[in-house]
Amino acid sequence: MNRLPIRVRLTLAFAVAMAAVLSGVGLLVYHRVSGELLVSVDQALRSQAAEAVAHAGEAHSLVDEDVSGGTTLAQLLDARGAILRSQPTDLRRLLTPSDAARAAAGARVLHTTTIPRHRGEWRVLAVPAGDGRVVAVTRPLAARAESLDHLRHELVLILPLALLVASIAGYALAAGALRPVEAMRRRAASVSADRPGRLPVPPSRDEVSRLAVTLNDMLARLEAAFEHERRFVSDASHELRTPLALLRAELELALRRPRSADELREALHSAAEETERLTRLAEDLLLIARADQGALPVRRERVAAGEVLATVAGRFDTRARALGRELLVEDSDVLIDADPARIEQALGNIVDNALVHGLGPVRLRAVERDGSVELHVEDRGPGFPDGFEERAFDRFSRADEARSHGGTGLGLSIVELIAEAHGSRAGARNRPGGGADVWLSVPRARHARTLSPETVARAGSEA
Repeated sequence: MNRLPIRVRLTLAFAVAMAAVLSGVGLLVYHRVSGELLVSVDQALRSQAAEAVAHAGEAHSLVDEDVSGGTTLAQLLDARGAILRSQPTDLRRLLTPSDAARAAAGARVLHTTTIPRHRGEWRVLAVPAGDGRVVAVTRPLAARAESLDHLRHELVLILPLALLVASIAGYALAAGALRPVEAMRRRAASVSADRPGRLPVPPSRDEVSRLAVTLNDMLARLEAAFEHERRFVSDASHELRTPLALLRAELELALRRPRSADELREALHSAAEETERLTRLAEDLLLIARADQGALPVRRERVAAGEVLATVAGRFDTRARALGRELLVEDSDVLIDADPARIEQALGNIVDNALVHGLGPVRLRAVERDGSVELHVEDRGPGFPDGFEERAFDRFSRADEARSHGGTGLGLSIVELIAEAHGSRAGARNRPGGGADVWLSVPRARHARTLSPETVARAGSEA
């Protein structure tokens, strides 16, 4: 059954339901007609029973044969069931003694029976005629049986025909309802990564139309993901090609002719810088690839935000002094529930950007907000170009002036990935007084502080 096309299954289900409905309607019509015909016979019997009662004391016939058409038989009986008069005269007794006694007592007796030497079923009505006598009249049910027989033949002919017409209409309706789905299927078969497209949306606002809209939204997301993936691969190839080309050029120049020790040392130093850049880029790409496969693994600890900020500032202190810059850390004893290594990596990327692209002192501070702790890195440089804040965390996204500094454009992307791994977010904005403010949010610790082994060891060494 499941291998049949949907339109065939829908038609079969519709046919079964319609067959049940038509059968029920046929039975209802048959029983209603049967009952109405029986009521018609009973009404005629009541009329002729009244006539027979009126003629019970007279010598002529109990019922008028011209009115009854010769089909109504009548008898006059006493209370014990003995026949006093009969029409026709050879008619056998129509009532049992018990029925005759009940009718003589005033009860109306009505039943269906058979009469010897007369075909078919007969309807018998007995009413009291006074003086302990009873009038019984009867009519044949042959006309009723014949009408019901004709009706039965008509229903047997009409109902299957109606079922066939309804099934054909149901199949056409199912085919029409599924025609937009078939159009969507044909269009979807032609969609690929190289040939993007959208599915046709039916004009009707029904389930199929909503499905088409949902699938088009999904295709748009997939197309954006493919484009993002292609751009990522292209940018990664470009970023890898540049340091590799420089490294190759340095080595070729060093090998082209005999060099002095200082020249070789300078070439190796330049090659080491490019190798370091390649290493950082490979590590960043590996981190992003792991994030794309699932959430980054984090080892949460309860640690003071001020300690994390101080650790990052200490790591960049020598570089900041060489650039004539100053790193300022606002003391904070608020506890965060985070992976210190990941948070230090994210803050290091932000501080590195601030030192490369910013001016003036770099301030690191922690701000509590709505059950979270925001770790801010602020500088007093030119800030972000107009509109860059919206794509600052995109992969390989760099401001035009940043390209001259050799950045890969992955630093802030990794900051956002680390924030998301902690169930939080990252943000960037231009400060009102000038400069950039980049931060990531981490959960605030809810319990007593637990020092990490690294913190304990550091405290012991300082003591």
